[in-house]
Amino acid sequence: MAKRLCFIAKPNESPIFKEIEVEFKYYNGFAISQKQKSIDSMHKSINAMDQNLRILEVSTKSTDPIGVSLSAFNLKFLNEKTGIEYPLENIFQSSKVFEGGGPYRDLLSVHPKDAKRDERLKTSGSLIHFNYDEMIWEKEPKTMFYDWIYICSLHRNKSLSEKILEYDAFTDIEFNHEKSFNCQARSAAIFVSLCRLGKLEEALRNKEEFKKVYSNR
Repeated sequence: MAKRLCFIAKPNESPIFKEIEVEFKYYNGFAISQKQKSIDSMHKSINAMDQNLRILEVSTKSTDPIGVSLSAFNLKFLNEKTGIEYPLENIFQSSKVFEGGGPYRDLLSVHPKDAKRDERLKTSGSLIHFNYDEMIWEKEPKTMFYDWIYICSLHRNKSLSEKILEYDAFTDIEFNHEKSFNCQARSAAIFVSLCRLGKLEEALRNKEEFKKVYSNR
């Protein structure tokens, strides 16, 4: 058995997304078929709690092509100043600033997996903040910068931004909430809520507006 988080769009609540811990049968092994068995098991457990939820796995292991396209390795972020697109993962990793170095802009031009695994990200000391395009994003709330670049990327992809609205709940089989903070499934749930509220443009206007997404008030 394993436990993972499911992120549900809750546009009429505060905050506008809900995290629920789900226990399910986990299938060991690195083969994608094993991962997909685990995904199916997790989704069945979620629907046992709420059969009306329309669930999408957001990862490269998803059985749904939409979920694969929404992976941070595949979703592209457009730099509006240069007109160049980069995988979202590369934008995130190349924006990290540590006590002993960074941001490492050369990570923009490598494979997303290589960007994520770069040794400098582990050996440069504590993370101070994020620096994207000379704009500083603080560490708190912990997932704010990641969610922002993800939602910006999705907003600029009309096809995906329309298709994702067919779903209410999102999972990422690779995300272990005991070890990591940022999750593409959480970002997806926030995007759906903002769209349903008609507040996507407002939230993306600036950092302070976007920070309200995490408010419990």
